[in-house]
Amino acid sequence: MANPNFPKNLQIRPSTFSSFAAHKLYGHNPQKRAIEKYGIAGRVWEAAYILKIYLDPPVNLSFDPPSPYEIRSSESIRAIELGSGSGMIGISIASCLKSHLHDLLVLTDLPEVCPLLESNVKDAFGDSGSSLHDLIHVRPLAWGNVEHVQNIESDLMAGQYSCGMGPFTHILCSDLVYFPELLAPLLRTIIHLTSHPTNGTQCNILISYKIRSLSKESPFWSAFGLWFTFGPVLVRKEYSDGTSSSWERFGTAFEGPMFIFAARRRPESLEWILPSDDSELHSGFGARGTMSPKADDTFETLLFMSLDDTE
Repeated sequence: MANPNFPKNLQIRPSTFSSFAAHKLYGHNPQKRAIEKYGIAGRVWEAAYILKIYLDPPVNLSFDPPSPYEIRSSESIRAIELGSGSGMIGISIASCLKSHLHDLLVLTDLPEVCPLLESNVKDAFGDSGSSLHDLIHVRPLAWGNVEHVQNIESDLMAGQYSCGMGPFTHILCSDLVYFPELLAPLLRTIIHLTSHPTNGTQCNILISYKIRSLSKESPFWSAFGLWFTFGPVLVRKEYSDGTSSSWERFGTAFEGPMFIFAARRRPESLEWILPSDDSELHSGFGARGTMSPKADDTFETLLFMSLDDTE
């Protein structure tokens, strides 16, 4: 695939979401222009909207696990988003970032998409003078490119960002599970980012996901579950009289189905050998310490549970 943002016979339209209908960066017309120039990366994909709600929730919703920006007291959040596209997630949650806590948000995408990210960050926060501008950074990161990951992590550990030094605490992934050719590189990148010997298993991964083709997407989750534990984010409504609704999987109210998964690296996987071949990684080689194919069934189990939710 020469350019994943311009697949053959690309025919997509801007997405619609009521609160973004007239947004200067993510309304219909700005998305249309971005799609013409940047292809798939210029569109705000559906699962991005539910991740935004989760990360910056309205007062009438409670989540389990809670949004990281809602529950922390004095902890710094150093997050990296993969496949940021036009940057809707990062720019939308910018108000959650705290300069006095040395927060950091690194937005990443292919090198040719970074100009779109940089332009939108500039339009949102200006060149300088805004504390938020200093907390959000744009870096190139092609999935599977180890050098890109190492460059970002080197800058982080060397204190090149305003947040100081330390590994990432969160990885954000919004509607990235789609093209089969990109799924092994995506998994490889998440594994690399969570391979820090002292903090890898403490890094929180949040993945918003809309099912489009189970036959193409399920193999990713079968491989992902070998290296990571994961489960769905739950939600309940809080009412003005002090009562609340029952917990349910977040995403059931949206066309999809859609999910947000919260994941962490399996501690034992830090000792496993990561195969260099993408097809072997996708087939489970290296997981559980053996170079043989295998699969995890967490995703299948969650699908059966979600079917029960709709009955």
